[in-house]
Amino acid sequence: MEMNVEFINPFLMAATSILRDVCQIETKIGKPYVKTTSFTEDSVIIMIGVTGEMRGQVIIAFAYDKALEIASKMMMGMPVPELDEMAASALSELGNMIMGNAATILSTKGIGIDITPPSLCRGNLTITQGYAKNICIPLTGDNITVELDVAVKGD
Repeated sequence: MEMNVEFINPFLMAATSILRDVCQIETKIGKPYVKTTSFTEDSVIIMIGVTGEMRGQVIIAFAYDKALEIASKMMMGMPVPELDEMAASALSELGNMIMGNAATILSTKGIGIDITPPSLCRGNLTITQGYAKNICIPLTGDNITVELDVAVKGD
């Protein structure tokens, strides 16, 4: 089964609402496009696997300095000068919240999914996966762009 909008929307709804509620960032949803999952030196990536009635992965990516800004917003405005353990933990938790929220939305549509614990990666990498096309949706607001990469398919 090809990936469809029905699959992407729950992740978008979850990401925009968590960014708004947790980070006070109102985001606009950009135009989705198909993208290879390769990231530059300057990237911070949260990767979360999806299992159950949908399989694949979701990646939330930010530029390094924007990742620090988001971590700071999550820690009540505490300055975050580098991606230390606490900042990494805050960003991983952001991934958990977004994916937990998406799982709840999907369950209301009768689709049960499980999520893997988030992996946080940094820097120059290309992630290969054979599940589904990777659809990239940029979310922008407050001078911050969050890239949401969704590559999932139904069984």
